[in-house]
Amino acid sequence: MKVSKTAIEGVLIIEPQVFEDARGYFFESWNKAKLKELGIDYDFIQDNQSKSCYGTIRGIHFQKGEFAQAKLVRVLEGTVLDVAVDLRPDSPTFGQHIAVELSAQNNKQLLIPRGFGHGFSVLTASAVFAYKCDNVYRKEAEGGLLYNDPVLGIDWKIDPDKAILSEKDKNNPTLKEVVCI
Repeated sequence: MKVSKTAIEGVLIIEPQVFEDARGYFFESWNKAKLKELGIDYDFIQDNQSKSCYGTIRGIHFQKGEFAQAKLVRVLEGTVLDVAVDLRPDSPTFGQHIAVELSAQNNKQLLIPRGFGHGFSVLTASAVFAYKCDNVYRKEAEGGLLYNDPVLGIDWKIDPDKAILSEKDKNNPTLKEVVCI
């Protein structure tokens, strides 16, 4: 596996070694022992999966306090723009984000530590998105940021007139309105 650092400390791109032949391909998407040797040591306890159509923007979501979650995200079908926003109050990159294109073709994964907001936009007709979490979801600990907050300046690569969002995501607060993360 190849691990690459990003401009934000702790957010990593993980690229598996893909073995291809006439039958298709094979790769390990997660190997705890190998990644631990590379300094990545998470105890993921839950896998989640979603399917979305073109133009869907999911996020920006996070879990607060003792229920904060680290995530390892990847795409099984299609292409997404995956976004991680640094919400660690003492971080020199607080409020900054990383955006990485993840697809079934490039097999890239994004490791997002605790203390980050997360979201993605679907850039193909549909996408199947999968992720591991190192903590359970608790509704009372959920939070969100407005996807188009000008302070964040995220280019979701979707025409705003074609963006599909949940009512919750349309009404999330801005970064300035979020007091306690």
